[in-house]
Amino acid sequence: MTTTLAPAAPPQQAPPATEDLAALARRHGLSVSGARPSLPVYVRELWSRRDFITAFATARLTSQFSQARLGQVWQVMTPLLNAAVYYLIFGIVMNAKNGVPDYVPFLITGIFVWTFTANTVQAGTRAISGNLGLVRALHFPRASLPISLAFQQLQQLLFSLAALVVMLACFGEFPTWSWLLAVPALFLQSLFSTGVALVLARLAARTPDISQLMPFVLRTWMYASGAMFSIQNLAGSGRFPEAVVIALQYNPAALYIDLMRFALIESFTAAQLPPHVWALAAGWAVLAFAGGFLWFWKAEETYGRG
Repeated sequence: MTTTLAPAAPPQQAPPATEDLAALARRHGLSVSGARPSLPVYVRELWSRRDFITAFATARLTSQFSQARLGQVWQVMTPLLNAAVYYLIFGIVMNAKNGVPDYVPFLITGIFVWTFTANTVQAGTRAISGNLGLVRALHFPRASLPISLAFQQLQQLLFSLAALVVMLACFGEFPTWSWLLAVPALFLQSLFSTGVALVLARLAARTPDISQLMPFVLRTWMYASGAMFSIQNLAGSGRFPEAVVIALQYNPAALYIDLMRFALIESFTAAQLPPHVWALAAGWAVLAFAGGFLWFWKAEETYGRG
């Protein structure tokens, strides 16, 4: 009996290497899903979504107090109630109004300006983690979210400034040419606050617990920014080392508060401002916004993953 052997099977080819798969993808025009675009492309994409940014901010602002009976009135009532509490504690109990002319305009201006910074920074911690459904469902520059939330807080501040003007008039502070300085001061403060919000948006996207920590950080920052007391009077008391006083004076939040007081309050003169205040305010704004934007863009492909 003759046995016929079957021909040997041809050797199997090894699976293509990773480099071969990458070359195959490039040859057929495929790209990595969610890959970070170059910075110029990213900026152009962000600019093309400007209508989305403004519409998203406006919708959030409209819905923020939709369940409250007084609605949008709380945009003004919240900083006013805070100012009333701080006046009782700092102005009356701690006598911080001593040596501060026009203490009530001084206080309410500081509280309104600080509230804008604090709310913008706090909103940044929820920009990604609070909109995960949107981030995972749609492709768009993720920086749109913290920027739109910062724009929402700016809209809220502009609405509140109308009430601030009325209150300042009640205490004898009427519009003058110096009030125009509030425009560049608010612009610089907006850039700075948006930059910090971008930094915190990236941090909180990976560590959501940061949003729980921020109220304590912001409260400490507020006390160090002279919203309720005069840093100049504190410096003149001689109770603190000069290095501490300089750190308080050049704290960016304190700079923007002082610039707004200088613009709106007649008794708050240039002598109460630290040297080179406008250059320092602009430097903080550019550094925070440019640095925050670049740092946020670096992690663009990681948002919504995991």
